[in-house]
Amino acid sequence: MRAFTYARAATPADAIGAAGRLIAGGTNLLDLMKLEVETPDRLLDVNHIGLDEIAPDGDGLRVGALVRNADLAADDRVRRDWPLLSRALLAGASGQIRNRATTGGNLMQRTRCPYFYDLAAACNKRDPGTGCDALAGKNRNHAILGASDRCIATYPGDMAVALTALDAVVEIEGAGGTRRVPVGDFRRLPGDTPERDTVLEPGDLIRAVTLPAPTGGRQVYRKVRDRRSYAFALVSVAVDVTVTGGSITRAALALGGIAPRPWRDPAAEALLVGRSPDAAGFAAAADAILQGARGWGENDFKIPLARRTIIAALAEATGTDVRTAA
Repeated sequence: MRAFTYARAATPADAIGAAGRLIAGGTNLLDLMKLEVETPDRLLDVNHIGLDEIAPDGDGLRVGALVRNADLAADDRVRRDWPLLSRALLAGASGQIRNRATTGGNLMQRTRCPYFYDLAAACNKRDPGTGCDALAGKNRNHAILGASDRCIATYPGDMAVALTALDAVVEIEGAGGTRRVPVGDFRRLPGDTPERDTVLEPGDLIRAVTLPAPTGGRQVYRKVRDRRSYAFALVSVAVDVTVTGGSITRAALALGGIAPRPWRDPAAEALLVGRSPDAAGFAAAADAILQGARGWGENDFKIPLARRTIIAALAEATGTDVRTAA
């Protein structure tokens, strides 16, 4: 690890516009620094600036950026009204990591692409203009949607997938004031600038994530991974569905593990609304979401896996038997 200076912020104002990297739990940043993937000259500790409360926000909930993942997952209000979020957090890491990781830091975590971590490999995200060794390399865990020929890395988190399905919003404060960005739009697609992970500008501070009023729907988080604990998703699906009088009246569906950001397709969700829950409808929605999906060799299997997982998650959320689905 290269030498750096360390300072501690006392208030949010100390962090906004400050030089260097902000650090709270450090569960991802410290690993990157040890490998010299990231080499900040200065760290600013923001653990003591507040922003660590979960509070009512109208009919919704306001989650401070420094709320620990373990506390958020265990909160009685979250478990009752937004269980999708609690389940995603509990699926996302070990208990030790959840005790340190924060809401804001979880949103900021970087890809786990092995070429990003390997300083000898070509990686446009780490070193713009050098190429992407994943394109023709070990790409089993990589994106099938939203990628570009510059980068096919995925966003690895679980929490943001649930927050995207729940229509949560990130509250950001910077030099130009406060702005609110839907969680689903917080992370950028790689395009020609894969080194830019998020919409944050230099000096910005994540203050909170806000959840709208609970929908009262049935919420399911399904994660497919190589082992049951402490593994990143090959495919994950977050579902929030309301069924009234035998018909779907609301459907929200977000996917993880398949794109550079949580993936949601309102047009596919619209295909579910107004019809009875059935295998054909679930399959049509899955096909719509995955339209344009592309594998890169080793990850070709993710396309049929994602389709089956979407159908299974919708079936679980609606209590539908889809064992005969195509």
